Amino acid sequence: MGKGLFSKFIIVFVIALNVVFTGAVFYVFLKTDGSEPQVLIGSWFAFTTTELWNLARIKQVKIRKDDKK
Repeated sequence: MGKGLFSKFIIVFVIALNVVFTGAVFYVFLKTDGSEPQVLIGSWFAFTTTELWNLARIKQVKIRKDDKK
């Protein structure tokens, strides 16, 4: 993959996973008479948010290294 393309792919992939996960949770919510997996939902979005923040941090460090050169 080209320069910067991998991180863009990861961002789009995580957003797509979040959309699919949200749809699946809505489906389960409707099929179980309003019972929602609160811990799973919170953990999922905490995980994906952390992954995106870490990806942004890696990019930020690379930019700073390039600026110093």
